[in-house]
Amino acid sequence: MGKNLKLKSARAGADMTQKDLADAVGVSRQTVNAIEKGEYNPTINLCKAICRVLGKTLNDLFWEDENDA
Repeated sequence: MGKNLKLKSARAGADMTQKDLADAVGVSRQTVNAIEKGEYNPTINLCKAICRVLGKTLNDLFWEDENDA
């Protein structure tokens, strides 16, 4: 699991800081940071919450395409 640049990009595109996103989904800023750095594997419920806040799908943010692997 590498860095989640797609999440970082979507968050920046929504003009949200890590803390903004963390507050919106009920986790710490450190958790969001760890997900973006690829150091923490979020639960499916957290993934879905992040997608809802950012207006993205699980495919957009969390599932790698075969092309990316």
